[in-house]
Amino acid sequence: MKKATACLVAICGLYAASGWAVEGKEVAYEVNGQPYQGYYISPGKDAPLVLLMHDWDGLTDYEVKRAQMLADKGYAVFAADLFGAGVRPTEVEDRRQHTGELYKDREKMRALMQGALAAAKNLGGNTNDAVAMGYCFGGAAVLELARSGADMKGFVTFHGGLATPEGQDYSQTKGDVLVFHGAADTAIPMTDLVALSESLEKAGVDNELIVYSGAPHAFTVFGSDRYREEADRKSWARFLTYLAEK
Repeated sequence: MKKATACLVAICGLYAASGWAVEGKEVAYEVNGQPYQGYYISPGKDAPLVLLMHDWDGLTDYEVKRAQMLADKGYAVFAADLFGAGVRPTEVEDRRQHTGELYKDREKMRALMQGALAAAKNLGGNTNDAVAMGYCFGGAAVLELARSGADMKGFVTFHGGLATPEGQDYSQTKGDVLVFHGAADTAIPMTDLVALSESLEKAGVDNELIVYSGAPHAFTVFGSDRYREEADRKSWARFLTYLAEK
């Protein structure tokens, strides 16, 4: 699992001074007869569960690192695989192909997330006390899961896609929604955030939408030229508080 996550020692030090206290593992599972390769980590029995959705390059070291950071705080994490075992696209064209296929087939996207949740449950994950979160493409997937009526306590996106597909709404959403967005994000315009706010309010879904000045798309990705330490630190701190509240 590789990604542009050449995390500088100084950045890593923001979150963990000395390695990870909990060991995770790669998990082979199937959804509708097809193989997938997720990642599971848990600090102990009945730990609250976070279902983590990757961005458009698939499940990589970045998601594993975030899962480890959460486990260090007492949460079990199942990082889902939405592309398939061994499918970790490195070229933009391939990334667009794999995400595009799922954007066109929303039922498959939902089935993959439910399959990941089932895999987490089989491993002992506490699916009765669970929150879903995702980055970029994974953030858009999390909102799809929210609209599907999945029985979870909350849905959290970091610089994720915010548009609602035609014919969908949040009338079936059971948990609340937390969004972290960069004001300088040219990929996801502020108009999408406003439209999302209106949709959530219309459906009566509790929500919190946070915008960080100067933060571009993918502002949490360690080692990237778009990484913004302050926005990352603040959003992560709020996310941890949110999890404690749930």
